[in-house]
Parts: sequence; C-alpha cells; structure tokens
Amino acid sequence: MLKTLTTDFELDLQADVLVIGGGPAGTWAAWSAASSGARVVLVDKGYCGTTGCAAASGNGVWYVPPDPEARETAKASRESLGGFLSDRHWMDRVLNQTYVNVNQLAEWGYPFPTDDEGKPYRRSLQGPEYMRLMRRQIQRAGVKILDHSPALELLVGEDGAIGGATGVNRQTGGRWMVRSRATIIATGGCAFLSKALGCNVLTGDGYLMAAEAGAEMSGMEFSNAYGISPAFSSVTKTLFYNWATFTYEDGTVIPGAGSQRGRSVIAQTLLQQPVYAILDKATQSMRPSMRLAQPNFFLPFDRAGIDPFTQRFPVTLRLEGTVRGTGGIRIVDESCATSVRGLYAAGDAATRELICGGFTGGGSHNAAWAISSGYWSGQSAAEYIRSLKEQKAQGRVQGVGEVGLKSQSDRHHKFATDEVIHAVQAEVFPYEKNLFRTEQGLTESLGRLNHLWQEIRSSQVTSNQELIRAREAAAMVATARWMYSSAIERKETRGMHKHLDYPEQDPNQQHYLISGGLDQVWVKTQPLNTTAKAEIFQSKIQNLKSKIGGAVV
Repeated sequence: MLKTLTTDFELDLQADVLVIGGGPAGTWAAWSAASSGARVVLVDKGYCGTTGCAAASGNGVWYVPPDPEARETAKASRESLGGFLSDRHWMDRVLNQTYVNVNQLAEWGYPFPTDDEGKPYRRSLQGPEYMRLMRRQIQRAGVKILDHSPALELLVGEDGAIGGATGVNRQTGGRWMVRSRATIIATGGCAFLSKALGCNVLTGDGYLMAAEAGAEMSGMEFSNAYGISPAFSSVTKTLFYNWATFTYEDGTVIPGAGSQRGRSVIAQTLLQQPVYAILDKATQSMRPSMRLAQPNFFLPFDRAGIDPFTQRFPVTLRLEGTVRGTGGIRIVDESCATSVRGLYAAGDAATRELICGGFTGGGSHNAAWAISSGYWSGQSAAEYIRSLKEQKAQGRVQGVGEVGLKSQSDRHHKFATDEVIHAVQAEVFPYEKNLFRTEQGLTESLGRLNHLWQEIRSSQVTSNQELIRAREAAAMVATARWMYSSAIERKETRGMHKHLDYPEQDPNQQHYLISGGLDQVWVKTQPLNTTAKAEIFQSKIQNLKSKIGGAVV
C-alpha cells in the first residue's frame, strides 16, 4: 500500500528525467538525456565528479577499435572466466558504443596520452580528469545538479509508473523532492563499507529503492569480489600486483599466489597467517611509468616510508562486493529499462552479466558498461518522455520506501545503525563465509541476515542525518540477502561463485538467477538468450579448430 507524502520539502523540483548517482554511468545518462531534449536533474550522494570508485583513480576501459579479429579476441577473452553467461549481442553493443563515446571524450578535450608510435592511447582514463570533464559537460548540457543530496526513496504514481524520488541534503539537513516521469538508477554497486578505494558511498542504495518499487535483481550470487590492498591502506588497485611476489612472513614464496587463482590462495593463507608482497618483478625502467600511471597506488607507501619495489609489505583482501562483481538490477531490454515502468538502471547498479557473465574486475568491462548503459538509459528515458507528451499531466505520486521511512508511531525501537552495519559485515566480510561458500555457511548467514532484516523493519529513526545512514544499512542487509539467497540456489561453481560443496561447473545451470523481494526474498531461473548460446558454442568450435589446426565434425 502506498503512503502519502506528508513531509515539508525544502526543495521541490519538476524534471523530465531524474538521474540518481553522479559517477560515469550517471553523468553519461544525464548528458545523453539532456542532449535528447529532456529536462534533467541529477542528484549525487557526494559532490558529482569526485565521489565513487571511478573518480578515485585510474580506470582501464574495454576500448577496442572496430577490427573484427581484435573484437573477436576481446569477446572471447572472458567468456570462460564468466562461466559462459555473457551475451555476444550485448558485448558487440557495448564495444561499439564505448568506442564512439571514448572518442567523444577526446573531442571534448580529455588529455589522452600517445603510445610509442605517436597514436592516441584510449584504453585508460584518469578518474579525476575524466569525472571533472563529465561534470562540466552535463552542466553545459543544462543538467541541474544537486550535490550532497542522497536519494532515500522512489516515488510511484497511481498507475504504477515511477514518478521521481525524495532525499536529504547533507549540508542543510533539508528534504528535497524531484518529480519526474522517468528515473535512472546509477548509484553504483555495494561494497558494504569495506574501506575499498572510492567505495565509501557505494552501499546498495539504488538496489533497495528499486526493489521497493518492484524491480528485480539478477546475478547477485556473483558479488563476492575481493581486491588486494596493502594491509595499512584502502587502495584496492590491483594491476601492479601482476609484478608482485607473494610470501609468507618468513619470506618463503607462497605457491600459486601470483596465478589467475591467486586471490583464493591469498585468502586461504590469510585465514592462517599474514601475507606479504613485493613488486620485485617490475624492472627499473618500468617503475617511473607505473608511478605516473597510478600515482595514488603509491601514496600510502610513500607516507609509510616503504619502497614497494624493494621492500616487502603486508597485504589483505577487501570486499568489493557488486562493485567488481556482476550482479545488480535486472534490465529487460536494450533501453536499460527495468521491469518497473519509467525506471532505468545503468552502470554498476545494473547487472553486468550480459557482457561479463559471472566474473569481471576493476575498470575494463565495468567502465565500458558504465559509459554505454549510461548513454542508452539517458537516451531511452528521453524517448520515453516524448512518448508521454500527449498524455495527461503527471498525477499524484507517493513514496514507496519502507525501512526507516515510516512515521515514528509505527516503530518499536531505535534503529541501531552501527550495530546493523557491523552485523551485516560480519556475514559478508569473512573469506570462509563469502569467498569459500558452503551450503551450511550460506544457510546460517542467511538466517542471521533475515532476522536482522526483521529487526530493522520495526526500528525508528529520529533525524534526517541518521536516516541517511539507516537507509544505507538497510540497503546493505537487503543486498546481502539477495546475494546469499541466489548463492544457495546456484549449486555449482561458476565465475566468481565458488561453492565448496559443488566444486564443478554444471552445464545444466547455465542460466541466470533472478531475485527480488524484501520481507520474503525469492529466486527464480531465467534461460540465456538462445542466440547468445549458439554464438558461444560456435566460438568454442572455432577456438578448438585453431588449436588442432583442422576440421571439427
């Protein structure tokens, strides 16, 4: 049942398209919608252009020129790692759109470097420069930006269509409301406040708001990504660990720690003893270039007086959850629409299974998906608005938020935000629970998370500032429940989902898992696109042909 909006709003705005989130996906969505003629408002939890994981550091981009052989290699490179759940049609779409949009960045003045042959090198973006440029471009396009203004709940009309959102301004404490006929969720993923670089604002808020409006999730079992970082730092940029030697405390090399499955080996070792690293495989000539490419990677070492090329340092693994996972809000067509009319999803807030299957990493595919899905969602939202022009004006809208947003008379006890956050972290941080999954471990954790959800459903919040944190905590609990409910259903090992009770990949489970619900979480299977299956099969045949040098019958 919808509840009536009774709060006095400090700011009450009308827009065609509301974009929630100011990272790459959100800014591309806002620019695309505004360039298509829509009136756009963008709201950001922080200061648009500076918050989130992309703004914090360098980002590799899945940028591949339109050469058939190069594109084929790019598509085939991660199909096996992702458990053959990706869709080649979507991969082609992303490769095409990313190529166009990254070239657009160059036209806008992004300072791409040149390679040894003097050609522009466009497979990497420096976050601060990239996001500064994107903020400037959306302002030029006429987008109104509300900084430090986290969204708290979506608005829905009597016809079930999305009607905007409400939130709080962190600086004034006042409430805001934006009424819109289309809304794009671009709030990023959920890293559960693990202190991973740039992830402090990524708490799954968009998932919760979308689910309250009736949207579904997909691939939430593929959300247990961990990033390597120095034990004394939050920097989870992992590229340079390709040149690292990992050792036990006594200096003995850890077998397999530097391989493709190295993070699992590191995690298993960390359960017993410390792990150390040294970037001793980087040559003297490489080191200045490495410092230039990712200066923030080296900042913690410089502050600690450590030379990572010549001195060992302790490392840990920090949970990055769905930020470097592939799960998120399910989109139902090429417009990036969700199952709720007027609601779109882009970037890490949306599932990336379509191009990554069950495995991805930092930047690269995720960065390309943010650019492409942001662009498509903004364009599609503007087209949707044009289709409504002849319809009657937007009617009454009501908030559909639940946890933390009911009147205090409905609550039984105070919302203990810090305790809730620590409780959910206790279920998702430990490697033995989330990385190395078992039927018993998942079931026990899910039981505790379900109980935690019931507790916060009957808790009260006393201030707007506390409400922001309470909604973040609620979103983390909800995200963890979709994660573990989906993981229990996938009784196999596929992609980043490693199930110790079912260590093999099962061909009968080559499907997506759709999840949703709040008080009662549900999970169901969805078949892969049959065209995608056929293309994957043909790719396997071609790879086999090239290996044996002959015909395959």
